[in-house]
Amino acid sequence: MNISLSSASLTEKEKKIIEEIFNSKRLALGPYIKRFEDKIKGYFKVKHAVAVNSGTSALHLILRALDVKENDGMIVTPFTFISSSNVALFENAHPIFIDIDPFNYNIDLNKIKKSLNDTNHPLFKRINKLKDIRFFMGVDIFGQPIDWDKAIAICNENKWKIIEDSCEAIGSEYKNKYVGTFGEAGTFAFYPNKQITTGEGGVIITNDDEIAKLSRSMANQGRGDSNEWLEHVRLGYNYRMDELSAGLGYVQMQRLEYILKKRNNVAQNYFDLFKNDEKIVLPKIEEYTTNMSWFVFVIRLSLNWIDKFVKIPEDIINFNLPLYISEQERDNWKNLLNKIKKVTYAIIEELNKRGVQSKNYFSPVHLQKFYRELYGYEEGDYPVTELISSLTIAIPFYTDIKFEEQEYVVKTIQKILDEFEK
Repeated sequence: MNISLSSASLTEKEKKIIEEIFNSKRLALGPYIKRFEDKIKGYFKVKHAVAVNSGTSALHLILRALDVKENDGMIVTPFTFISSSNVALFENAHPIFIDIDPFNYNIDLNKIKKSLNDTNHPLFKRINKLKDIRFFMGVDIFGQPIDWDKAIAICNENKWKIIEDSCEAIGSEYKNKYVGTFGEAGTFAFYPNKQITTGEGGVIITNDDEIAKLSRSMANQGRGDSNEWLEHVRLGYNYRMDELSAGLGYVQMQRLEYILKKRNNVAQNYFDLFKNDEKIVLPKIEEYTTNMSWFVFVIRLSLNWIDKFVKIPEDIINFNLPLYISEQERDNWKNLLNKIKKVTYAIIEELNKRGVQSKNYFSPVHLQKFYRELYGYEEGDYPVTELISSLTIAIPFYTDIKFEEQEYVVKTIQKILDEFEK
């Protein structure tokens, strides 16, 4: 049996709309762009939706619309897809990383003040041209909302503008309110591994007229309200969504509730199948999450189980970690991470060999090659992110996966873990 990590949920309805657009030969700037945007606006009850060619483009446009300047700072998690932080670099601004909560994997809001008040924190050594922190990029990781009441209070206190990266969380709710609607603007992404897809694509949602106006203009090469093809009133980009993608999204939005329900059932199946398996740590859903939109299903190897192969100090097993690892302990920390990753990656490799497509999710952003080169980041700067990353495995998860396929996934994982103990 071979089971993919992800797969888009497509039906004859999507095929029919693609054929309709194909036959019309109107492949750009056609009627389905507005229809798709109207669907988004209606679902989230917002004033504006601006469809673009990716979630990355959406995040970039919001930053531009909020007048980001060189050497501005933007708070963000290092445990995310890299575009969450890259968009600051696009504008010569700086991602200011804050470590994560070890249980829900979102930014640890309690660490923001501690990190910024600790002048010995690695971020102060890494970023020497920072002017002011002006933005907060709130990432709802894997579909799990951050604690938005607490985040908004912190941002209001510091006068930070909020950009919501809900690219992985369309339909998730925090205290019965949709994510993507808490900041100045929010984003969703529609890559084929997401809950719904447009092939490639993303969208900005906002109630701010100026953000919507500027984003729409900049996405369309800086054209003005007149939409004259050769009239450009500001610097812009070719970030438009094409008509085929919009048509696909229009149909997918009609199926969103059905898709989210099916994905929730798939997630519940995994919870049931892994029940009482102490070698695996399952995703934690916070009480404030009143609706979870499942993007991926990421399991974590238990540190108590890993301790059978790699001797791990009790404080680390309990995630009693400092804000950063001291210089004296860095080598020990790196060696420990390497030993843990060796076990995790060996399991991932074996899963793939046996037809269960799996990946490590996510690699820490600050340890990516060009971040190391640009800022000098190293292991120990954000220990919780680094430790969680060394343990996580994304397993096959998609809308139309069959129960017997999920059974095979779980049995294969359990068999491999048993074999490692022998």
